[in-house]
Amino acid sequence: MSGRTIDMAIVGGGLAGGLAALAVHRAHPDLSIALFEAGESYGGNHRWSWFTCDVDEAGADLLAAFPKAEWAPGYDVLFPGYTRTLSAAYRSLASADFDATLRRALPQAAIRTGSRVADLRPDCVVLDSGERITAKVVVDCRDFSASPHLRGGWQVFMGRHLRTSAPHDVARPIVMDARVTQHDGYRFVYTLPLAADELFVEDTYYADSPVLDRAVLAGRIDRYCDDMGWSGETIGGETGVLPVITGGDFAAFRRELGAPGVVRAGARGGFVHPLTSYTLPFAVANALVLARKAQLPGERLAELFERRAHRHWRRTRFYRALGRMLFDAAKPDKRYRVFQRFYRLREPLVERFYAGHPTRADKLRILTGKPPVAIPSAIRALLGKGSPLVHERSP
Repeated sequence: MSGRTIDMAIVGGGLAGGLAALAVHRAHPDLSIALFEAGESYGGNHRWSWFTCDVDEAGADLLAAFPKAEWAPGYDVLFPGYTRTLSAAYRSLASADFDATLRRALPQAAIRTGSRVADLRPDCVVLDSGERITAKVVVDCRDFSASPHLRGGWQVFMGRHLRTSAPHDVARPIVMDARVTQHDGYRFVYTLPLAADELFVEDTYYADSPVLDRAVLAGRIDRYCDDMGWSGETIGGETGVLPVITGGDFAAFRRELGAPGVVRAGARGGFVHPLTSYTLPFAVANALVLARKAQLPGERLAELFERRAHRHWRRTRFYRALGRMLFDAAKPDKRYRVFQRFYRLREPLVERFYAGHPTRADKLRILTGKPPVAIPSAIRALLGKGSPLVHERSP
């Protein structure tokens, strides 16, 4: 690839980068693109899930390229004093299927796994090997980078893919089971019935610290599965630490990412749901915009996505305020009450909330009624700054 200029270099082969590459190639098969990923496969070792109402028709068409688990009957949420079944259809995509689909759909020349990027500039990408690839457009879709310019907490999780020794009786996803013991933050277990004898069980925490203790979390998953009557063989899993952004200086955060001219999308660019840490709806939307505007000069594309990032920050201010109340007003072992109250609201509101499109009436409804935290604590939280989003070392 050295010695010639390609049309677009996309750095980061996770969800945002992979969807961007696929959308651009589908819209402009004549453009030369390359999707650079440091690992040996696209998507790493992850599972992405979403409600069908999270994306529009064009987004659903883009995601249709990938094989996925699908549940039409709805999903359950379980809290100490309240359970509910909601009707929204749910989908889940494993990274192995994500990788296989991209390898089939993209030109062979575009596949650049095992390619760690040492530097990227508006007109080129430089690999650790010293290879330099010049490009008309450079798109940065790498993972979120912890920053002292942002404030908030963390979503820490460990998932286990289990083949059960006997068929289980889980009919639909359990998106939140908060009946479990709460440990230093809001804890819930998430379960997907992938087959009659397969379950994906994930232990998740809204925690003040990004420390992920694998041994402790594995033991808690063991106990949860025992309590649910599930036993069998572990055939896969994942771990992760995601930001829950409650505030900060977004302009300073964007500036520290590097000089202008690079198109910055994905979680690194700030395109996340501040409270849930979801990225899929925004990754899909950005991929479709990039495909529609792919023939613009790189500088103009970068400016377009800079505006999109700041607009996203402004539109999600409400979620950051809720996050401050969750982390700074609610006692860690009582944080589940925030979500328990939320899931009593009307289902269309819940759907818009997760998709990132709450109306003014939705926001007012969420804030009215008996609050799940003390009012003085909520006021202090809203006026406070929160903790810097800076990683600590995990055991």
